Amino acid sequence: MLTDRLDTQGRTLELLARRQQVLAANIANADTPGYQARDIDFASALARVRAGTSDGADAPLQWRQPDQPSLDGNTVDLDRERANFADNALRYEATLRFINGQVKTMLSAITGQ
Repeated sequence: MLTDRLDTQGRTLELLARRQQVLAANIANADTPGYQARDIDFASALARVRAGTSDGADAPLQWRQPDQPSLDGNTVDLDRERANFADNALRYEATLRFINGQVKTMLSAITGQ
């Protein structure tokens, strides 16, 4: 039971890491003419991870719909990408801390301390 929870959290980390890569690519290509921003539908991907039907790394990418079209065809909204990047980084850190706490709890139980 506890290992199932850790396994789910590990898959969540994979999902968050993949999304961080996608968001970083969007930011890196903010000035690339014609670049089409992409993202993961995080809520549905996380639901699949929690249900055990996805490993997190296989979440499909979607094209981001621009709020404001640009003349060069680039759909990156730098403010949105930065906000999503920061939010995703916080989620990653929180998940990592949760896993760390669970491992420490298991270690304490095993060693009897």
